[in-house]
Order: sequence, then structure tokens, then C-alpha cells
Amino acid sequence: MRVIIQRVTSASVQINGNPHAAIGSGLLVLAGFEAADNSEEVSWMAHKVLNMRLFNDAAGIPNCSVVEQQGSILVVSQFTLHALTKKGNRPSYIKADRPEVAIPLYEEFIQVLKQQPGVTIATGMFGADMQVQLVNDGPVTIFVDSLNRM
Repeated sequence: MRVIIQRVTSASVQINGNPHAAIGSGLLVLAGFEAADNSEEVSWMAHKVLNMRLFNDAAGIPNCSVVEQQGSILVVSQFTLHALTKKGNRPSYIKADRPEVAIPLYEEFIQVLKQQPGVTIATGMFGADMQVQLVNDGPVTIFVDSLNRM
């Protein structure tokens, strides 16, 4: 499982030109799933996202998590995180999970995040053509791959 975590002052998703979800201060999480992923990776990644210290404390040092900030998280599925770009100029998405496998993992990821009290979770729509807007705060952008956790 791969995610891009962006600290934002605001983020939103539109689908077919209509507002779908929006958050204020918090994290925009772009999430991609591949064949090797399972519930263990999903749980590990959710806890990583919730506890990553990306927000400044009173001294201006990033020592606080989205949980401590009681912020929001907007989760958007993004299979392109598993693009293979080594050969040619057309990315290959063969490593990305097929929807029948990825959708349950995406939904499980969201459910694990929602178990955390005090954090508001919003989502995009899996497989939809979405327009994502954000104001990246910092900017702070972090890439996390569950295969690199050991």
C-alpha cells in the first residue's frame, strides 16, 4: 500500500462538477493498493497516517499528529501511485490492484481511520473521475510505502 500524505489548510473533491467532500485543516491522503496488500498493511498504514507528527507544536516544531490537532483527513483512492515508469513514456498500472480487491481494502482503510475519536474522515469515490483541490500547508508532502516498513 502506498500513500501520499499532504498537510493541508483545506482540501475538497468534486465529482462531475458537484461538491462531494471537503475538509479544513488536516491531511489529504492519496491511497493506492497493490496485489501484495492485505489487512495488516491497511491497519499499519492507517496508524501511520493518524500518528505521523506533521503539525507544529507551540514552539513551531512538527511534533503533533492529526489526532492531537483533532484535524480532518480526506482520503482519495489513487491507483496511479503504483505506476511503473521504467520503460517508455506510458506508465503501466499492472501492479495496482483490480477494483474487486482494492475497493474492500480502501473501505477497510477508511473504517480503521474512522475508529479514531476526534478525527473527522471524508472520502472521495473509488474509481470516479475526481477533481481534487487542496491548499498544501508548508508545503508538507510525505510518501509512505508499506513495503518499506521493515
